[in-house]
Amino acid sequence: MKLSNSIFLRGLGLLTVPALLLASCSDDNSEPNNGGNENDAPAVEAAGKFVIATSQTASGNTTYALLTAESLDEGRIAPPGLLNEGATQWVYFGNDYLYALTYNQGNDGATRSYLLNSDGNVEERDMRYSVSRFSSYGVLDNGIITMSTGDGPTTLADSHGYLPQTLLFTFIDVNNETSRPNDTSTGSYSMENLLGNGEYVTLSGAEPSNGHIFCGAIPMGLSQYGYSDGNGKWLRGPEYQRLVHTSDGGSGGGSYKANTLVGTQYPDDCWVAIYSDETMTNPVIAHTDKISTPCGRFRSQYYQTVWAAENGDIYVFSSSYAKTMTDPLQQTKLPAGVARIPAGKTEFDNYYVNIEAQANGRSFMRCWPATGNYFLMVMYDRPLTESGFAATDLAIFDANSGTLTYVDGLPADVTSIGKTVYTQNGCVYIPINCDSDYPAIYRIDPTTAKATKGLTIEATEVTGFGFMKSKN
Repeated sequence: MKLSNSIFLRGLGLLTVPALLLASCSDDNSEPNNGGNENDAPAVEAAGKFVIATSQTASGNTTYALLTAESLDEGRIAPPGLLNEGATQWVYFGNDYLYALTYNQGNDGATRSYLLNSDGNVEERDMRYSVSRFSSYGVLDNGIITMSTGDGPTTLADSHGYLPQTLLFTFIDVNNETSRPNDTSTGSYSMENLLGNGEYVTLSGAEPSNGHIFCGAIPMGLSQYGYSDGNGKWLRGPEYQRLVHTSDGGSGGGSYKANTLVGTQYPDDCWVAIYSDETMTNPVIAHTDKISTPCGRFRSQYYQTVWAAENGDIYVFSSSYAKTMTDPLQQTKLPAGVARIPAGKTEFDNYYVNIEAQANGRSFMRCWPATGNYFLMVMYDRPLTESGFAATDLAIFDANSGTLTYVDGLPADVTSIGKTVYTQNGCVYIPINCDSDYPAIYRIDPTTAKATKGLTIEATEVTGFGFMKSKN
């Protein structure tokens, strides 16, 4: 039997935003919902199926297939399904469309979208998109946005020829099948000194709520542009000079240039950028020193950890990943924790929960809403200060009581946990890989933190899943 490879080492964050926010987990089969917000109308009956994105690796070759299922709670499915080119990230927009977000680097492929036709089969839509490299993304009310921070236009170079680091995004209008990049020529998307400390910023996730878009603002250090401003005036102190690179070096995602300071000088602070619409300009900045940077991390990917609860409160989670930094000046002293921006507000209140205090010093890799004021968290198996940590545990965080409860009922030989969640009837579903069987979807009741095995998928990996309504 071909068993699954590691899921948690690939991709980004949440694929779906829950809309059915019920008090408890039930077994009825009323229609699920992939997306929306607290103002959505109640779900109505509609024909549809669950669509599961899978990969199958054998003899060094990988094939990708979209499979369909009637239920997540039981059964077994297998390829072939609809063969496709795979994706960097599968994103379900409501119950209507499935997007295969794909980096456009060289010949890596194009972003596509799919629907479920009236015969109950998955089919590709006509339009394909070129989406630039992205390190995070978000599902908005009227589309999907992919984001990264990179060099701005040469017209904005300083006297040394250094380019300002700039927000680069693509907005996909899912209904009209169009996409557009942002216009960076005016400098309105510069991410230099966005927080007032001279460092440039990248964004993690995009959570729409109460007419605003909430993004984790991740300080990245001093670019060449930022360091040359005032000849190093943005160094936090003379001891930080040792962090400035004097020559180019590194490779791939870890490459750096001379006259840069890689990594923040402010690991004990958290910022959230709050935008008024999808133009993503002129954000209001919320700040707290209760937690560290608001994201989960794996290499160059930034996992969204800023989420709205059922009542509209914004919960901001920090994994305190800065504990893994090499230099003590860049290591956070703060434990993984949670802070809050109340519904309708643009600043933090006094809410704070220490996650590590309830997890024997362990942190988390990522998290998602899990109906109501519950959140599902993928937990590391040991503290970040120890080597060899892996994200193989699950826990439920109750934001009302501030309590963390580890999930019971998972296999004893879990090898990795899926990068996708789905909510339905007050439960949250997630793929689990283990040594002894194929991947399976597990249903978790957040009120009890109990897991139950559901649909089994005969594949190497489940890379996305959600419910889609049939289109006439």
